[in-house]
Parts: sequence; structure tokens; C-alpha cells
Amino acid sequence: QVQLVESGGGLVQAGGSLRLSCAASTRTFSSYAMGWFRQAPGKEREVVAAISWSGGITYYAGSVKGRFTISRDNAKNTVYLQMNSLKPEDTADYYCAARISGGYGTKLAEYDYWGQGTQVTVSS
Repeated sequence: QVQLVESGGGLVQAGGSLRLSCAASTRTFSSYAMGWFRQAPGKEREVVAAISWSGGITYYAGSVKGRFTISRDNAKNTVYLQMNSLKPEDTADYYCAARISGGYGTKLAEYDYWGQGTQVTVSS
């Protein structure tokens, strides 16, 4: 069982930045691909970014490409999501997820463990 704990959410003005962190409680963190998803009120959960076990391969949703950066520190069992140039439409609950596979996934069903989420609100 892997526990994931997100942090770093909050309220920010449009154009601002936030850095989300997700700490994993496993000694084999480096064997998991990781992903960040978000869910806005009334909408389905969607992938934002994903990263392979080594960090060498990343994926970004088109809506965040060029603004968000996913990274990981396997020594700290932590994955990050740096969010720049935030827009009101980025407002959502953000979740990190772990996949028992080296390769990243872009679908919810491909992930095995989920965090509780952290709220991000971007004001206009």
C-alpha cells in the first residue's frame, strides 16, 4: 500500500505561481510512474501531467503545456508540479497518483494509488 500526501495548494491571483508537492510513503518510489490530475467543480477528473519512474519522460495536457512542469526527486520520494502563469480555469482540486509501472499513464484507470487532493483557486 502506498500513501500519497499532496501539499502546496492555495489561493493565487491569475498570472501567479504555485508549486504542488506529493510525498509518497514507499521505499520503492522510484519504481512508480507518477501523475497529477485535477478535477474542477462539476467536471470529470483529468490528467494534467505525468512522469516516468526515472523522470526522463514526461507528458503534459495541452491546456498546461508550457506553463506547468512536473518533476520528481526519487531520493525524497516526492513528485512536484510547478504551475506558472496560472489562469482562473486552472482552479480545481489537484491529485497525485502512482502507477505500478515504469511508464507513465494518462488515464485514471491506469493508476493504482491516489492522494486526497489539494485545492488550487486562481482568482481573476
